[in-house]
Amino acid sequence: MNKPSKLTLTSSVASCSGLLPSRWTKFELGQSQTFGTFTSMMFFLKLSLLSLLIAAPGLVTSSENVITCDDNVQRLNCDIGLISVQSAVYGRTDRSVCSAGRPPSQIQNTNCISNIPHIFERCDGKIACEFKTDTIGSPDPCVGTYKYYNTTYNCIQARISMTCEGSFSTLDCGNGVIQITSANYGRTDRAICSNGQPSSLTENTDCHAPNTLTSVIARCNERRSCILEASNAIFTDPCVGTYKYLAVSYFCHPAQTSVTCEGSTAVLTCGVGVLKIHSANYGRTDSTTCSAERPLSQITKTNCSATTSLSEVATRCNDRSNCTVPATNTVFTDPCVGTYKYLSIVYSCVVNDGFLSLLHLSPEGDTNR
Repeated sequence: MNKPSKLTLTSSVASCSGLLPSRWTKFELGQSQTFGTFTSMMFFLKLSLLSLLIAAPGLVTSSENVITCDDNVQRLNCDIGLISVQSAVYGRTDRSVCSAGRPPSQIQNTNCISNIPHIFERCDGKIACEFKTDTIGSPDPCVGTYKYYNTTYNCIQARISMTCEGSFSTLDCGNGVIQITSANYGRTDRAICSNGQPSSLTENTDCHAPNTLTSVIARCNERRSCILEASNAIFTDPCVGTYKYLAVSYFCHPAQTSVTCEGSTAVLTCGVGVLKIHSANYGRTDSTTCSAERPLSQITKTNCSATTSLSEVATRCNDRSNCTVPATNTVFTDPCVGTYKYLSIVYSCVVNDGFLSLLHLSPEGDTNR
């Protein structure tokens, strides 16, 4: 049973309470020039990922929100699953939240906002994450106003891959496809990949390569498997003199199969996300599919494949929310005259990767589509 959503308020002063202000929902659009580009990209990625997670029962175990008054400790925690931060902002949009003992001059400005991408870096993919808010180094969006941190996150069922610097790892989803939820090349923990390393190489635990997530997404998202290398050559060196590792969290989205008998039309639909075609064949590869009331002579040939099957279906369907493909000789030509054929398609509904074009990234790596 899923845990109910909860609102956690943290403060060293009494009475730091109140409901989540509705105007926080506007923050993800990136009004801070410093973090605007990053936040906009994260917004589109997280929004798409959230929609896909909602449509996949069991992946989201709970949704949480934490409001922490300034100069205190914010803690994010998942009893089940891993943290996936949806939004992280700093400022004030409500006079009552974190207001106890504060003069009116410190709480009257309720149009004060700043996005905090550093919380994504610190917490995504972890079971628990905590930090003293004054160590984040957030720019002050409204001098003289007493502010608070507001973080919303999901707990999701995901796999974890840890790869020490200088090593390779393979993410493999079998018949499903990979969806990356977090990635960091650097170091956030002293114990991971520390065996035999001097303490001087593992003491820096605030090390984050800035483009790790987008790079790993480009190599792995929407693929059945991918190979990742943990090296400075791939991600640059975010902290010279520190022995690093690549931490990736991901889940496997199951593939679906559509079978349409000759003369009918295949209809593929994604409630959320977009279509990615993994394989397709118009022809016949067994004698039982679409065989009802057919003479034996029309179903015995089982090595029948139209060479244009995958390219035709991919052209009609990839990156769309829905598509139709007629299972006819007119569309695919006739690969085996006299045989009653069918169109078999293996596909997934995946997060739209259109935001990657903003970074001029293209998928790379050794993968299986």
